[in-house]
Amino acid sequence: MDKKELRKQIITARDLLTDEEIVSKSVTIADKLYSLPAYERAEAVMFFISFGSEVDTRPLVEATIRKGKIALAPKAVPRSRELIPSRILDWESDLMPGYYNIPEPRAGALRPYSPEQIDLLIVPGVAFDLKGNRLGYGGGYYDRFSLLLKPGTPLVALVFDLQLVAEVPEEEWDRRVDYIITEQRLVEIDPI
Repeated sequence: MDKKELRKQIITARDLLTDEEIVSKSVTIADKLYSLPAYERAEAVMFFISFGSEVDTRPLVEATIRKGKIALAPKAVPRSRELIPSRILDWESDLMPGYYNIPEPRAGALRPYSPEQIDLLIVPGVAFDLKGNRLGYGGGYYDRFSLLLKPGTPLVALVFDLQLVAEVPEEEWDRRVDYIITEQRLVEIDPI
């Protein structure tokens, strides 16, 4: 199955989840993230900001701020397909609908943060396999952004179990994730 067809199939299945299922499963996923040693050690965590039927990251961002950590959200720059990490102090006042209507830091609340100082990156994705391969939404934003992180910075996927597939088509520039957390499991990917 090609990337486009796999993307369509998984998003269609994910969109069948009810709001209640998304909230319930997201809470379970959040609890697993909080107990992950890489999260516990991290001082600065960058989150994807959820939209549609994705794992709800708002409670995670807010809890991270309450824990005294630095919570970051990306500002998309469509022309160059870059992400600018920005510190979030308050969800309501800092974020507004942006590119593709995904919440992102508004201009007056943009607090750029150096990618080299990020300790943990929470990435979005449509589908993942157990080797850590990720099928994103097709823009390449996170693949490019991950190259700016200091070596060894863990990438974590927060997804619903239905988003795990036998195999995700790989490209040479793709960066594998180090952990996959679903409502049913926490998978630590063995380095190759």
